[in-house]
Amino acid sequence: MRFDLLIMIRLMMLLGLIECATSGLDKVGGKHGWDQNVNYTDWASHQHFYLGDWLYFVFDKHYYNVLEVNQTNYEQCIDRDFISNITRGGRDVFHLTQARPYYFISSGGYCFHGMKLAINVEEPLPASPAPSSSDKTNASPPQMIKHLITPVFAISSTLVWTFLFAQATLS
Repeated sequence: MRFDLLIMIRLMMLLGLIECATSGLDKVGGKHGWDQNVNYTDWASHQHFYLGDWLYFVFDKHYYNVLEVNQTNYEQCIDRDFISNITRGGRDVFHLTQARPYYFISSGGYCFHGMKLAINVEEPLPASPAPSSSDKTNASPPQMIKHLITPVFAISSTLVWTFLFAQATLS
């Protein structure tokens, strides 16, 4: 009975991982995180943001924060009347729940030092049919590769842990 319950719990965790893993997690600023003197316009131009993705802001909470603002406040670095303050502890995530432009700044004058981010969130691309043999030479790699790696890793690791747990329980 205990073994069946543990298997059921593990399967439910697997389903939750699969659902979460279908969305991407983008660390804002890449290896630099959310900091001064990072060109977030350049960083964002190399990214694709889709409905359901998550932004991951990493920063020193003693100096910086992250505010979601409207376009005017973004352009003028105005930190009053923000939409939401997503700052919680310096390792903060923001769920992109709508296909639309999003604007983020850091207050305290840091926006004027480049701590601002504008992104456009798109609907996920529909699955396209496999290219015919004549199209394979011109086929480009899928744009949503980040959305494929995470689910494969999540499923694989959960299956390995389930197998190891089952072996340990049986012995």
